[in-house]
Amino acid sequence: MVLPTTTTRATGTPAATRQAIPPPHARWSRHLPTALLAGAAAAFLLPLWVMLAGSLKSMDEIHRGSLLLPPLRPTLDAWRQAVGALSPGLLNSLLITVPAVLLSTLLGALSGYALAFSRWRASSRALSNLLVLAAFIPLQLFLYPAVLGLAWAGLFGSLAGAVLAHVVFGLALTTILFKGHFEQLPLELLRAAQIDGAGFARTFFSVVLPVSMPMCAVVMLLQFTGIWNDFIVGLVFAGAENRPMTVQFTNIVGTTFGERAYNVEMASALFTAALPLVVYFFSGRLFVRGVLSGAVKG
Repeated sequence: MVLPTTTTRATGTPAATRQAIPPPHARWSRHLPTALLAGAAAAFLLPLWVMLAGSLKSMDEIHRGSLLLPPLRPTLDAWRQAVGALSPGLLNSLLITVPAVLLSTLLGALSGYALAFSRWRASSRALSNLLVLAAFIPLQLFLYPAVLGLAWAGLFGSLAGAVLAHVVFGLALTTILFKGHFEQLPLELLRAAQIDGAGFARTFFSVVLPVSMPMCAVVMLLQFTGIWNDFIVGLVFAGAENRPMTVQFTNIVGTTFGERAYNVEMASALFTAALPLVVYFFSGRLFVRGVLSGAVKG
């Protein structure tokens, strides 16, 4: 049976067709997220373009032209100076960041696993609250006791001391992240491991850790970015001979004599931030998977 089509009195347009046409505010709301994302991308990419273009210009061209214009005669002189000045700091940053990220991730996973499946729920909850409090206390409050402790252990002013400081300072955050993730895992995994006779260590390394690789990637990326971009820990604990790139970059910017070499400073900033940008570019999808891994429980 075919139903009769109703029409509007004013326009004679069929009602079904009129209802299918979205109102103007619906069309605007559909394009609003795209416009917001385009604006955010422009806000982030414009400073990056200014830095990149400026690092390829000579100082005469920077003084004569606009920073937004591309270089007329690109040159790598600024990059040669920046790489030569920051190369020692690059090795120091790697020697500090890589072991600190691995140790803080492993220890945070172990402590988060112990808190998530502890038999003493009241003690676990109280310790978790203390860790949350410790994660938000400013780092500067821990500097003096940390200096005294590392000096007593003979590690102050060394790469090992800087690594240990980063591990201790980041352990509260990594433990909280892993604890929240492990609490979303199905208990059937642990019960099956216990039935098979697996203990604490075997259950963690053979069952829990393999299914938590996305969260491990999230924690490692967060720790890598925070440790690589750190300034105060490298300045205080690493020593004059082991200063990372961030400390050396600050020295380049803050101790310029004569004409300020903006092109060298821009090249130094890009060179310092290059490795985190590359890591995020190739690990962005894994980072998103880890963030959303505990969003839906089922």
